[in-house]
Amino acid sequence: MPQTDQPFVAAEIASQPDNWAQAAALAEAPGLPGQGEKVAVIGCGTSWFMAMIYAALRERSGQGWTDAFTASEFPAERNYDRVVAISRSGTTTEVADALDRLPGRTASVAIVGVPDSPIGRGADQLVNLDFVDERSVVQTRFATSTLALLRASLGEDLGQAIADCRAALAEPIETAWIEAEQAAFLGRGWTVGFAQEAALKMREASLSLVEAHPAMDYRHGPIALAEPGRLVWMFGPAPDGLADQVAATGATWINSSLDPMADLVRAQRLAVARSLARGLDPDHPRNLTRSIVLR
Repeated sequence: MPQTDQPFVAAEIASQPDNWAQAAALAEAPGLPGQGEKVAVIGCGTSWFMAMIYAALRERSGQGWTDAFTASEFPAERNYDRVVAISRSGTTTEVADALDRLPGRTASVAIVGVPDSPIGRGADQLVNLDFVDERSVVQTRFATSTLALLRASLGEDLGQAIADCRAALAEPIETAWIEAEQAAFLGRGWTVGFAQEAALKMREASLSLVEAHPAMDYRHGPIALAEPGRLVWMFGPAPDGLADQVAATGATWINSSLDPMADLVRAQRLAVARSLARGLDPDHPRNLTRSIVLR
């Protein structure tokens, strides 16, 4: 039977509009990348996907070369001016190891939910987001609040995104989405990371079989899986003709005018709803822990 108690993650998802405003107020925190710096952003899992989004936005805004890496694959021998490390727990082994391997000439800043932690202590400077730390293993508000901070640091006004988030929280989650057999999440440019993160939330919380792809690449094979009873969810504007092609397969096409960060909130809510409908515990997904500590 589905659990009747409200999961922690549901309340954490609902807190995001206020969280984003509070995080955005830290946009001028010391250590965040400056104009023209060559930057690498590292993290694992959800944090990596937030790094991908920020890297694409920073380059698009003309503020400097920005790469994103899952921390285990970070090429420490490359010449960067600054490394941004993202970790909710501050204990993720791969992120801590990457910071340890930085050459002395490379500045570093950690964005963490637990400041008194190996990563918090290991970086040159620290941005403390402990006000969005979470009880749930499934990460939601820490990730989006980190992204709100980073978007604000690029000079973005997040007023519309916050308003869109409130709208996303008020919308009902359609029963057909909860019951869908399979889903594919798509993005383009800066929204590819949102597609990856939405798919991860669905896998973690509801043990769903889902995919994530760059939208332009979706027609190069993955669209073969589209059929009635399945979802295709696009973050941001869709490539010309793609909606019609998906409609022709009978799959449900989902594409919102909301800010993609707010649209991710809808996907978070769907993941929790699917989890509860399946009698699962979205706060404690199977085989997962809050942080990956390898030693």
